[in-house]
Amino acid sequence: MNFEEFAAKPLLAAAGINIPKGIIAKTADEAAAAADQIGPCVIKAQVPTGKRGKAGGIKLAQDGDEARAMAKKIIGMTIDAHTVEKVLVEEQAPIAQELYLAILNDSESRGPIILFSTLGGMDIEEAAEQDPKQVRRQPIDIRQGLDLAAAIRILGDLNLGTMSMPVADTMVKLYNAFLENDAELLEINPLVLTKDDKVIALDCKFSMDDSAVVRHPEKAQTGTPDKTTELEKRGKELGLKYIELEGTVGILANGAGLTMTTMDVVKYFGGVPANFMEIGGEAYTKGKPALELVLSNPKVKSLVINFCGAFARCDVMAEGIVAAWEEIKPTLPVFFSVHGTGDEEARQLLKERLNISPYDTMDQACKAAVDAAQAHEGGVV
Repeated sequence: MNFEEFAAKPLLAAAGINIPKGIIAKTADEAAAAADQIGPCVIKAQVPTGKRGKAGGIKLAQDGDEARAMAKKIIGMTIDAHTVEKVLVEEQAPIAQELYLAILNDSESRGPIILFSTLGGMDIEEAAEQDPKQVRRQPIDIRQGLDLAAAIRILGDLNLGTMSMPVADTMVKLYNAFLENDAELLEINPLVLTKDDKVIALDCKFSMDDSAVVRHPEKAQTGTPDKTTELEKRGKELGLKYIELEGTVGILANGAGLTMTTMDVVKYFGGVPANFMEIGGEAYTKGKPALELVLSNPKVKSLVINFCGAFARCDVMAEGIVAAWEEIKPTLPVFFSVHGTGDEEARQLLKERLNISPYDTMDQACKAAVDAAQAHEGGVV
């Protein structure tokens, strides 16, 4: 779950990290009133995405009248498919230097990793391209955590002078907030050093592990769930793992890894998957709703059904899909790949009930599905 800036910054404040005074406004008049309280301010679009400044979603204002005018321009605009419904009116800071600081989960080190750069205010990818030496990456051993001495070593020879200690202290506090809030990402960009020698977080991006939402019900109320399509909403209601994509080859498989592998093979042969649908052993009881969901996408022109029997038998899974197929009676071409425990029984079942013979390999099934979808798109049915 992602959190907009106004919802993420209180987590920093609770951890002892300095943040500017800010007030949320849903109308231009509310923005003007907030500016009258704060003084010279920044009007910032609140959407769960980055690059707001480049999109025109961040503006300076000196007083209430300017704040009202800037808010009118920002509220209602679209940034990365998100409509701006509110703005954060925040006091300006006397910036001396901009830094970048983030902690995120790292698949390579299998734990948290700190990213730090003196090139704040830009995308970390751009910072790395501009000067790779300025981007520090430091994995953290969760058994040892992060203390002030370790944080100072990360800063090393970056010439922060007397500000090294308060920056290191902020780094430790951010790590503690990362753990406490079950974060996948906590990013401050920019973290600024001010002309009066303060360290202030001018922005914050926070993403919480979805599996941890139940442990933070109050925080979750301020989060912004990922946008879902109508089919994805229906899948969630049915308890199915379904993600709608842009392609024409429908996919139904057991196990997340097998599903993603099937998608990769479809792409390898020049096709584009229409969905992710992982059904597992529930194919016997949920075969019909799963099949109906995949076929409800009008872009689907062919279908791959890929079963690998391990914990669940292929013939049991196939029985659920066959029964659903007989009831729904779809007309689009379908291509089966069936291997593992119970595969011979599943092959016989498919032949007897649907007059379909599964392919010998997953590659063959995926290629046939791609060819069928492309032939349909080309007008050959």
